[in-house]
Amino acid sequence: MLANAWAAVLTIGEQSRSQAGRAVRVRDNSTQHMTGQNSSRIDDTVLVREAQRGDRAAFEELVRHYDQAVLRLAMHLTGSEHEAQDIYQEAFLKAYKSMGSFRFECSFYTWIYRIVTNLCLDHLRKRQVRKEDAPVAVDSEGQTYDMLDQVADARAGANPEHDLMSRELGSRIGKALGKLSPRERMVFELKHFHGLKLRTVGEILNTTEDTAKNTLFRATQKLRGSLGDMR
Repeated sequence: MLANAWAAVLTIGEQSRSQAGRAVRVRDNSTQHMTGQNSSRIDDTVLVREAQRGDRAAFEELVRHYDQAVLRLAMHLTGSEHEAQDIYQEAFLKAYKSMGSFRFECSFYTWIYRIVTNLCLDHLRKRQVRKEDAPVAVDSEGQTYDMLDQVADARAGANPEHDLMSRELGSRIGKALGKLSPRERMVFELKHFHGLKLRTVGEILNTTEDTAKNTLFRATQKLRGSLGDMR
């Protein structure tokens, strides 16, 4: 069974991981997969039930439904391509192993996002313990790069001074996000970068909407304090 899970994840995920370097540039697109889930939940229910009966093809289809969204989420939350790929594989393997315990008390996408965010929280906490503060992204070769550098400026005669200011702004925001606790950053990212409702954020983090709202408030206050001079 586990060998089948690895085969499904590795086979289907190959294209997703090859696009990971570009995923950081399509942050806004990640909400499309999330907000459009209502139309696919019936299909998900059928696929989950088939996967619970041992149908590998059904599990592969679930991976296809969510592989891009899972990889983007891991990329956004960790800022590391290497860690995102590890989390991607670990999340689907864990989902496969736990498929039998899925009780349809929430949607499958909430469940898989909960798995991913928990894995990301673990990685962020370990990074915090190691006192690693890396606001820039890390490529597959371990080299760091500024995310804003990866966004091409299509304007003719782009202003170098403007580019420098943009990079400095991106660095300030990255450092400010790095000062948040892992859970605060998680809530802020899910709400503002993935466009999720606080109720959904609460479900993903296995907490209440009010708790998610309070966490978002603390995160916003900290960011305002760190970036207040930029107004």
